[in-house]
Amino acid sequence: MRDKRTSRLLYWTPRILAILFLVFLAIFSLDIFDMKLGFWGTILGLFMHNLPVFVLLIVLIISWTYEIVGGIGFIFAGILYIIGLIIRMSMAEFRGYGFLWSLTIAGPAILIGVLFLICWKKKKRRRR
Repeated sequence: MRDKRTSRLLYWTPRILAILFLVFLAIFSLDIFDMKLGFWGTILGLFMHNLPVFVLLIVLIISWTYEIVGGIGFIFAGILYIIGLIIRMSMAEFRGYGFLWSLTIAGPAILIGVLFLICWKKKKRRRR
């Protein structure tokens, strides 16, 4: 019974965290309403701000069945965010705390990816 409970927890944890993470990312797009861009400008701005959310939502939908996709996708997204931030910071004045700040976004993405990989590995082991 304990193993079944652990399996269920391991199954749901990355999925629920991914949903919460996508909501967290989508909240950042709400600043577009302060720009007073008009209707179509606001729609375009919301779309552009939420492109990463849409991509990760597709990854989440696929990884609901194929956990390896979620593992690779979320880890890749976290690493890509860190690399993008380092590139942007190298063009401007570099601040050492920027990398630590990037972990507020990249850290949860990488954690979710690792949890998906653990879930995939456990499912693979169970099939044998």
